[in-house]
Amino acid sequence: MEFRGIHDADPLDTSVLVLQDRHRSHLIDTEQLQEILRPRQQMRAFMSMWRMDVRIQPYVIRAGFLGIYRLGHIAIDWPLITSLVERWRPETHTFHVPVGEMTITLQDVAILLGLRIHGPAVTGTCVLDVVALCAELLGVTPPADAIRGATISLRWLCLHLSTPPPDADEVTLERCARGFILALIGSFLFADKKGVHVPMCFLPLLRDLMLTATYSWGGAVLAHTYRELCRASLDRSRGISGCITLIQV
Repeated sequence: MEFRGIHDADPLDTSVLVLQDRHRSHLIDTEQLQEILRPRQQMRAFMSMWRMDVRIQPYVIRAGFLGIYRLGHIAIDWPLITSLVERWRPETHTFHVPVGEMTITLQDVAILLGLRIHGPAVTGTCVLDVVALCAELLGVTPPADAIRGATISLRWLCLHLSTPPPDADEVTLERCARGFILALIGSFLFADKKGVHVPMCFLPLLRDLMLTATYSWGGAVLAHTYRELCRASLDRSRGISGCITLIQV
């Protein structure tokens, strides 16, 4: 895709880039766009308040999420993320840079995050009985103030599942592992705008951790990242969520 030049980022041909009048880049020429996006990711908070108990590590490995935890928190360069978003085109799902077009691929996800990119799609429903699901798969019943729609409080999960009892049996340890993985997914891979609640739609996929490891989590993360980039690239957006580390690294 051709552009006018270094000092004029508007495309020469708008037959493909049909969203230019709503894109963040069109505000740069008029100096209306000066603020930096606010990336929202709660991995640092998660790492500080939830240390993985060594006894649940085999279950996390079985589900295929140990690599994500070991990756840990990476400081986000907000100006860099903002610059990349300004160059992201939702029409082509690519970054338009002076040397051409580039994008994030499934191979990037597999190498950088260590997530599986083959297998059944990560899918489900948000129409859930959160209380019954928590009782079945986590062994605890959340109060009403810990539930918000189809999400549950990250702090509540940490309070009740981060420290298994000394005499915990295999069932209890597996339940704590499910809570840990759910919090990891909601804090890092599919973080929402505020980062204080995690989506419960992923919990049914953690029922059988051996089966969990067969899903294409990498494909789901990439699709979600594309959606967040598309949303953040519009001129009315003030922030971006999701797996920001994947964009930066």
